[in-house]
Amino acid sequence: MRPEVLTPLFADVSVLPGIGPRLAALITKTAGPRVVDLLATAPTGVIDRRLSETIEAATPGTTVTLKVRIDRRERPEGGRRPHKILCSDETGFLTLVYFHAKEPWLAAQFPEGAERIVSGKLESVYGGLQMAHPDYVADPRELCEMPEMEPVYPLTAGLAPKVMRKAASAAVERAPALQEWIAKGLCEREGWPGWREAVRLLHAPRGQEDLSARTPPRRRLAYDEIFTSLLALALIRNRRAAAKGRALVSDGSRWARVEPTLPFALTGAQRRSIDEVRADMARPSQMVRLLQGDVGSGKTIVALAAALAAAEAGAQTAIMAPTEILARQHEESLRDLIEAAGLQSILVTGRDKGREREAKLAGVKAGYVDIVFGTHALFSEDVAFDDLGLVVVDEQHRFGVRQRLALTEKGTRTDLLVMTATPIPRTLALAAYGDMDVSRLDEKPPGRQPVATIAKPTAALDEVFEAVGRAARRGEQVYWVCPRVEAEDAGGLVAAEERAEALGAYFGARVPVGLVHGKMPGPEKDAVMAAFYEKSLSVLVATTVIEVGVNAPDATVMVIENAEQFGLAQLHQLRGRVGRGSKPATCLLLYKSPLGETAKARIETLRRTDDGFVIAEEDLALRGAGDALGAAQSGLPRFRLADAAAHQSLFDMAADDARLLVEEDPELVTPRGQAARTALYLFERDAAVKLLKSG
Repeated sequence: MRPEVLTPLFADVSVLPGIGPRLAALITKTAGPRVVDLLATAPTGVIDRRLSETIEAATPGTTVTLKVRIDRRERPEGGRRPHKILCSDETGFLTLVYFHAKEPWLAAQFPEGAERIVSGKLESVYGGLQMAHPDYVADPRELCEMPEMEPVYPLTAGLAPKVMRKAASAAVERAPALQEWIAKGLCEREGWPGWREAVRLLHAPRGQEDLSARTPPRRRLAYDEIFTSLLALALIRNRRAAAKGRALVSDGSRWARVEPTLPFALTGAQRRSIDEVRADMARPSQMVRLLQGDVGSGKTIVALAAALAAAEAGAQTAIMAPTEILARQHEESLRDLIEAAGLQSILVTGRDKGREREAKLAGVKAGYVDIVFGTHALFSEDVAFDDLGLVVVDEQHRFGVRQRLALTEKGTRTDLLVMTATPIPRTLALAAYGDMDVSRLDEKPPGRQPVATIAKPTAALDEVFEAVGRAARRGEQVYWVCPRVEAEDAGGLVAAEERAEALGAYFGARVPVGLVHGKMPGPEKDAVMAAFYEKSLSVLVATTVIEVGVNAPDATVMVIENAEQFGLAQLHQLRGRVGRGSKPATCLLLYKSPLGETAKARIETLRRTDDGFVIAEEDLALRGAGDALGAAQSGLPRFRLADAAAHQSLFDMAADDARLLVEEDPELVTPRGQAARTALYLFERDAAVKLLKSG
């Protein structure tokens, strides 16, 4: 159960003073439904309401606070005209403007000859200074609620800034004193306040500099988010290592038959990764390992080596890909090697029907099949294994955690190897995959030629059409990527449908052009990709649906239109679709002039390096965590205050601290461990606490 001390924070925002159901719904929309969500909503700006010197010195277009004398009030003559209050000080004049105000209220607020402090947006109108509907009006002799520095929060339609500020302030008042969970000495070394004080300071900025992600209070709260995430992952990892598992001990005999038949020499990174995987599999605990490698770095061979090790230990392997064509391609490319090892493999997809499907599944269930390739179809209830020892998931971010678990549960303590061709910055890998061991393929196979990367403005389109035609006449294939599918949703960008039509009209039957995009039905999409793979099409116009996809050795040209719209890592992934054969390859980046600074930096980086890990780090610096990985697919925990780019150093600190705490106190029973349990609940990583309770 959640600790009692946190109950006030997990209450609905409607418990806050003055927040009824209507306002609670608006606050929920912009911050979240609970008090703790308001605490985690940092101000985005700050308004300086300190008294300005004089009217003459005040700057139009800014929020100012002035002490003025009320000279006279002017009633509107027409129904739609505003009330005006003419004011002055010794240096100049100011007009306060009110629409639809009541005269008695104005008379009470602004008696002629009285002094008032007014604060609001100053505007220059027809040569004079004006302030419409001041935010604050006060008698200088009386106590005023107006703060000197006023935080600005994200808002939504109907939610007034004053309401949001009062709600946030009330939320801060409910923050309890909590026992310290950060390692002794770290707060002192970093100059960090305690958790409650950090929350108070976050919501009380004294100037623009206090909004920085690098202030001590913000870094402290960011560290708390990161630490609890990594602690939860460390607890999961520790519990899995302690659980009794199954050792898949291999003798290397099958691999010894296969390796000499490979048409290439393994890289040092491949050998290292194979050794790491086999060592993991031989331990009496479940392997959960992430294999990271750039496009074309040789992940599939590592997966094959793992599958052969499983077979040597008498177990079956399931290799799962996100699309049927990719699953089919894996099966075809590895079939001869599997047969050379004296093993059997099959492909199981959703298209298998009737007796053919029954025969395949019977072979899997009886244990006659050693390696099963497939897609989501492997999740089907009718797919049963005799003894599933290893699951390999290709392009892991295309599958949810539950889907991966559903497949591993078809065996007993099944080892799991997940692969990704999306190089992930080390910071993000810690946050998303801290419960996994990681192998990195950071070397390119020998003989792999770099792709020549050229940037051209869209004005050079005719020249590019001609280059595509020349490549097609040489028997080479071309990808042409557009950012949008249809012209209606393109928003001034080039649509794939439009470009496919234009290329088809330009080349006619001489150069067959195909179109593939995410809005197409699966079978139709697979058919077009298969036609390109079989060389029935010379040009494939697509959206980023081909970012992870078919291996076409004769594809030598990648054209990316509106390249300025794509992220750096995404451009690199698309570029990796070409140059997979022995022929020289080119990536053409077509951009719309003029290029912004960020887009220019992306293109320059891409031209400078083809190292996916370097590119991933630069992409993170340019775009931030959510955008760099794709927020929906990244597997990242939801951080409200931590920023992977601004707080990179905190990830390493938190990873070390979490690991040390779990080593010293695996059940979190010491005073610091108990405080850390509270933090896990506070930052909603409490699934890890439930894991401790379940044993």
